[in-house]
Amino acid sequence: MSSRSLRKLRGERKQEPLNHFADQEEEEAEEEEERPLEPATSRKRRRNRGNKAAAGNLPQLISEVDDESDATSDKHLTEVSDDINLRLDSSSGGNDQIETMQNTENEEREKENDELVNESDVLQTSSQNKPKRKKKKKKNRNSTTDDAKEVVTDDIDSILQAIETPNGFHHQTHTVSVESRPLLYVEHRNLNPETELKRYFGARAVLGDQRSKQRHRSLHRSTWLTTPKDTWPRYTKTGISMQLLETKGGAQYFTFEHNRDYQQVQFKFLDAVDSLDPNNILTLLRVNPHHIDSLLQLSDICRMQEDQEMARDLIEKALYCFESAFHPVFSLTNGNSRLDYRRAENRSFFLALYKHMIFLEKRGCPRTALEFCKLIRSLDPERDPLCALLIIDFLALRAREYAFLIRLYEEWEFHLNLSQLPNFAFSVPLAYYHLSQREGLSDTERCKKQERAKRLLQNALIVFPSVLMPLLDLCSVQADQAVLSHKYFGFDVQIRQPNALKQLVTLFIGRNWMLWKEPRVMSWLEENVKEVLIRVDANDPLVQESENKRRIRYQNVPRNIYRHIVLSEIKEAVATLPPEVTAQPVMGFDPLPPLDGIVTYTRPERINHAADGSTLSLFFRSLLPNFNLQEDRRQNVEGDGAEDQHELNQGVNRLMAAMRDMLANIHFHEPPQEEDQDDDGDGEWD
Repeated sequence: MSSRSLRKLRGERKQEPLNHFADQEEEEAEEEEERPLEPATSRKRRRNRGNKAAAGNLPQLISEVDDESDATSDKHLTEVSDDINLRLDSSSGGNDQIETMQNTENEEREKENDELVNESDVLQTSSQNKPKRKKKKKKNRNSTTDDAKEVVTDDIDSILQAIETPNGFHHQTHTVSVESRPLLYVEHRNLNPETELKRYFGARAVLGDQRSKQRHRSLHRSTWLTTPKDTWPRYTKTGISMQLLETKGGAQYFTFEHNRDYQQVQFKFLDAVDSLDPNNILTLLRVNPHHIDSLLQLSDICRMQEDQEMARDLIEKALYCFESAFHPVFSLTNGNSRLDYRRAENRSFFLALYKHMIFLEKRGCPRTALEFCKLIRSLDPERDPLCALLIIDFLALRAREYAFLIRLYEEWEFHLNLSQLPNFAFSVPLAYYHLSQREGLSDTERCKKQERAKRLLQNALIVFPSVLMPLLDLCSVQADQAVLSHKYFGFDVQIRQPNALKQLVTLFIGRNWMLWKEPRVMSWLEENVKEVLIRVDANDPLVQESENKRRIRYQNVPRNIYRHIVLSEIKEAVATLPPEVTAQPVMGFDPLPPLDGIVTYTRPERINHAADGSTLSLFFRSLLPNFNLQEDRRQNVEGDGAEDQHELNQGVNRLMAAMRDMLANIHFHEPPQEEDQDDDGDGEWD
């Protein structure tokens, strides 16, 4: 019962008209709390009627309110009495009446609950647009929102708890997918250097104003190896295609093919290379902008002229041409697509990938370069034509992929003997050392990694003692007097090592020395060197065993290692190459081709009209620096004429050598001076 009706029962009807509205609002609030929620439209209509009546006639409104309040009070009293009578009747009635009443009450409650749900939705939508006057309702709404937040947080906590459990489905699928990936698995997003640059500097600093230009860019094919540029000519059919040869052992073997038009362009390119004039290659590239070997050779010329940007752009354009010719089944990521380096058409793709990898590493994207190195290794893992194993450790350390390097060493050590390569013998303990310095490791795990790194580094110093002193020299570190005076790391060790081992050691030091220049790493190296000297003085059996292995192994160097040293362009390593390698010409588009190469089409014989000329014409042509009689007189002579031709060539060579010596020994005597010259001319300067 409201306070207004109680005052009327007590006879307190004298009120001021201005206080009527406050009492009416309190009465409406209390009545709305007692009765179920009504639709918002009905409440609006009731408020509008009340406002209109209040604006029309205040005295009449007061009397009407009094009459309504009397009626509500009487009605309330009758409802209370009816409720009492109902309870009494129900208690005196039978069980059937009770069951029927309960059923009706349950049906009414279900209807009221449905209406409450619908009305609550209406109230929530209307509450967002109108301010609320009633404080009690706001408290109810706040309580409901708090309950909803608690429910949401409970749901989030339950989801996180389900994920963190060891038997969770999502956690299991993630770990299984990572472990099931092959070692040389390539991710498409890691082939884009912008992904790595965004990680370092942010997307805004890397992209800049490229986003606004993307709408107006010309149409190019979307590729993974490189991003096409607007300055490139529109791609057309270049004459290169890829064919699937066979599927064997779960691997698919592909090859690139050249059509007849591309073969003619290739012959013109070889003629331009023989002319030793870069302008001829540039002219050919203007007519055929997608010729691969011209792009590779011109890139080397630009790099020698310190035009790194143009050299990199030419390599990227070559990769774009190759990827546009891919077979639909050829995949870069699964590691099952193969290309045979012995085929001349496939070599350019390997070289373009390798040179692009070097540019990425110099650009400061070692993670992207590591992905390209894995791709090169996966294309021909049996032969490894570019010897990616000699650089993959350096890229893994630069990219801080220590776990990958350790996993590669543990999986391939058994069948490849990676510990016999100086780069792996020193890089793997360095990876263990960096892992032991990371935060969040337990004490036992950190000690385990440190002991592993210590043991591997000491073994590497014992097996390859010739690495220490050149490495310290490049790092500008003066060795301890105990190390300098000990013969195990002396100069004699570097002299007595085989040439093959010297090439590998020089290549490793020239490439990886900057990774050892850090002060913490250098102090760690110094501690292990002192312990190695103690083991050497104690006649550790590993010392004699390593010396015997160095004497037996490292005798013959495979051709792919020579090819890798030539492509690395490390001066100290290139200087160790034997004369049989340095004497032959090395071309950038095909350095040191394999001896068992597969040739699908041959270059036609060049017609040389000067070959049949007179001896005098041959003499004047021999004065040129690029003269070669064997090239000029290249003929397919068979039978008995071969010996005659050979003797004739030798005779002409002897004649040319004699005429050159004669010209070199000719001296021109100065004319005698006249006797009647002045004496001042023979005197000294004052």
